[in-house]
Amino acid sequence: MANPVLTPKAFEKAGLSYGDGQVMTKEGTANAIAVLFGICAIAAFFGWQAVTPGEIPGWLMPGFFVAFGLAMAVNFKQTLAMPLGIGYAVVKGAIVGAISHVYNDIYPGLPLQALLATGAVFAVMWGLWRGGVIKVTERFRSVVMAATLGVCLMYLASFIASFFIKVSFLSSSSGLGIALSVGISALAAFNLCLDFDLIEKGIQHRAPAHMQWFAGFGLLVTVVWLYIEILRLLAKLQKR
Repeated sequence: MANPVLTPKAFEKAGLSYGDGQVMTKEGTANAIAVLFGICAIAAFFGWQAVTPGEIPGWLMPGFFVAFGLAMAVNFKQTLAMPLGIGYAVVKGAIVGAISHVYNDIYPGLPLQALLATGAVFAVMWGLWRGGVIKVTERFRSVVMAATLGVCLMYLASFIASFFIKVSFLSSSSGLGIALSVGISALAAFNLCLDFDLIEKGIQHRAPAHMQWFAGFGLLVTVVWLYIEILRLLAKLQKR
């Protein structure tokens, strides 16, 4: 998930206190991340259990809208990142669990492969970022954020078009469809670097404590996105 850089000047413009009271720390951020990911995993378990084999749950689409609404609310009201982020983790976790079950019915074992691949990509991107191989410069951030916005608009256009025509390029197992999934997965992976950078700068600049939850929320959004895209990519490869 693309996030803005935290600087003292930016906080002054936003009218936020900087360095006063409770601030963002490594321990606090790690705890927030652990809570959000833990809740998401528990919700995913129940989402998996709620699926009847061979059927797509009717609550998936409403769930997507609720998760989207919560995500927008977090971005516009960062001080409420903890309760809204927890709500997002519950809803999105259930959705991920249900989707994983549906894919597993068609391709047994595929969700586990996607989960392992997601973990591997996370570790590689963290290592590349931590080692300075990938540096989050202003240009890098701008390109990744612009590309992410483009993908979001493509998803939206595809969703709207699906009410009028059959849209298959996102799920196509053709060479173009696979290349698209690879590209989107790579973009999600690069977004991880923005999340890592947000966490590091927030701690260095002693951002307000609520940013611990905002940063954890951003990381959760990116990891879930990466997992879903890898799951979709593996499914396309299985079709060929």
